[in-house]
Amino acid sequence: MEPKIVHNPKRKLIGQRMQMSFARYTAADLWKGFMPRLKEIENRSDANLISVVIYPENHFDNFNPTNLFERWAAAQVNNFDAVPSGMEAFLIPEGWYAVFEYRGMASNPAVFEYIFKRWLPTSDFNLDNRPHFEVLDHRYRNNDPSSEEQIWIPIRPKVAR
Repeated sequence: MEPKIVHNPKRKLIGQRMQMSFARYTAADLWKGFMPRLKEIENRSDANLISVVIYPENHFDNFNPTNLFERWAAAQVNNFDAVPSGMEAFLIPEGWYAVFEYRGMASNPAVFEYIFKRWLPTSDFNLDNRPHFEVLDHRYRNNDPSSEEQIWIPIRPKVAR
């Protein structure tokens, strides 16, 4: 599974966030609270959903499944003029990403093991400290092995020594 290397412009999002860890993974609760309110978001730029993860710097250096991170359930918007009560605006900064087209269950950790343990160490890139995200379009089907999504991993070129 080879990614496309893409320069992502800034993305404006509106959504809800929750702090969690891999040991206490509550993403389903986050999405259950967000989805009934999706129709309240005005000025959506498309019909996609965006699942964002913000890891603290060095999160993966000394990985522990109890380390906390922030996950967002969001939609992309054209502007922040109307943020519904109980939701927040969030800006994904521009930057380079490795974009993986993934087909399978979202709960399967094998794709992330491949990305972080096989692809990234042998690539010309290092992990960058920016948000990670998944684009969930019309091909996404929750808990379905035929589901498809795009996994966006923030990268920067390795420095030549």
